[in-house]
Amino acid sequence: MTVCGGAGSAAEALAMLEQFLPEVAIVDISLEGGSGLELVKDIKAIRPNVRTIVLSMHDELQYAERAMRAGAMGYIMKREATDKVLTAVRTVLAGAPFFSNAVNSMLAQRLVLGAGDQGGAMATLSDRELEVFQLLGRGQTTRQIAEHMHVGFKTVHAYCARIKEKLNFDSLNELVFHAIRRHEQKEPH
Repeated sequence: MTVCGGAGSAAEALAMLEQFLPEVAIVDISLEGGSGLELVKDIKAIRPNVRTIVLSMHDELQYAERAMRAGAMGYIMKREATDKVLTAVRTVLAGAPFFSNAVNSMLAQRLVLGAGDQGGAMATLSDRELEVFQLLGRGQTTRQIAEHMHVGFKTVHAYCARIKEKLNFDSLNELVFHAIRRHEQKEPH
């Protein structure tokens, strides 16, 4: 295996994708100025033969399925050892998906038992709504989120309104409170 490059942003990654034509792309779900899930979708659209693996610190049971729907063939937690990352790369190069035992078990359970819970109300959020929720949890203002996502201020407010509706919150303050609380619970200490 040869590492052909590393990118700091989605735009840089897409440019490098065209330049180096890799077989596998390892994508961080949290990118500066963008979403890793959106990058996975872009890679799939531009270079459908490139296999993607999402590398993340986020809850795999919530994000692995989103990564798969975006087109990723693998999902691995950042805390995993390097040899596990290499195993993931070899597995997707062989044409098979790579997910943790917990994710495989969850998916098998859904197939055997039916759709089930699907992650509760959080699962109803679109990828962009989930990204807004996460950024609110990190303490970003709606203006900062708009800049980060390269969308208008009103668009972020529309996302917030849909999130409030889907998660049954009465106010933006309640939404922000729960986003911060969830973020603090998910962060490794």
